Amino acid sequence: MRTPRVLALGMTLLVLVGACSTGGGASPSTAPSVAAPSTASSTAPSEAASAAAKAPIKIGSDNFYESKLMGEIYAQVLEHAGYTVERKFALGSRQQRIPIMDAGQIDLVAEYVGSGLGFYDTTKITGDGQKNADALQAAIKSKGLTVLGISPGQDSNAFVVRKDTSTTLNLTKMSDLAAVQTQIKWGLPADCDTNPICSGALKSYGITYPPAKRTALGACDVPMAQALQGKAIDLAELCSTQPAIAQFGFVQLVDDKQTQPAENIAPIVRDDYLAKVDATAFKALLDGASAKVTTEALTAMGVDVAVNQKDVSDVAKAFLTAQGLLQ
Repeated sequence: MRTPRVLALGMTLLVLVGACSTGGGASPSTAPSVAAPSTASSTAPSEAASAAAKAPIKIGSDNFYESKLMGEIYAQVLEHAGYTVERKFALGSRQQRIPIMDAGQIDLVAEYVGSGLGFYDTTKITGDGQKNADALQAAIKSKGLTVLGISPGQDSNAFVVRKDTSTTLNLTKMSDLAAVQTQIKWGLPADCDTNPICSGALKSYGITYPPAKRTALGACDVPMAQALQGKAIDLAELCSTQPAIAQFGFVQLVDDKQTQPAENIAPIVRDDYLAKVDATAFKALLDGASAKVTTEALTAMGVDVAVNQKDVSDVAKAFLTAQGLLQ
């Protein structure tokens, strides 16, 4: 099913930029205005590798539109520079994708640094994107992976309800949920039980969503938003830049305990791939692309994909062209 277009694009963008640039559980304005230098890998290209080598690369993504979009942005930047790219998008959740990357089946993925860090160590997640990226680098260094520069924009996890549910149950913040949790039909991702930033966050509010009232749907994806709008569920985990929040007038509950980390986006790349190419030039290409990805840009591209039903590759191309990265 596709999301119907119910807002004119101009009005949608106006509402969304205002709504999404300040929302979410992460502290605002913690990310640098440009992609930070990679914290990086000690792996240098081998002596046998030419400085101009551009080895074929396999780029993966998780199974929601924004992850695919970021993967496509990085893919097109590399293709424009002469790399051959194999896309392996929609691999599943982070729990499914990480073993695939660890096994060498993909070379690069766009990662949300807060949730990525939370997969390894929830005690180190913060509202500062660069601190999360640095801690994530430390966590994955032994796996032969490098975190490149982070985007200034971010997209945090958001728990949202319909306006009628907010009014009827007096819900404005996450701490309001505990008292009415048995009255709510929960829409949560399939991996919530094993994801500390999902189930762990809810438990910190005293919430243990009843299994009989929980529907498993992909976070940050169109079916989750459609289920909420259609009243199949009463609460959904979406992403703060997701167009459906403003499109349908959903209420994003305030994360009053600040359980959600800063979610700036950065490519993670395998060190054995970096050893095949001119690593400095490779990083510069992707850091340059990440530096252009603001929260407003993520929101606007989300409108094009999820509301205007444009193809992800076309949206990525239009963005990169407007930023002067495909010239």
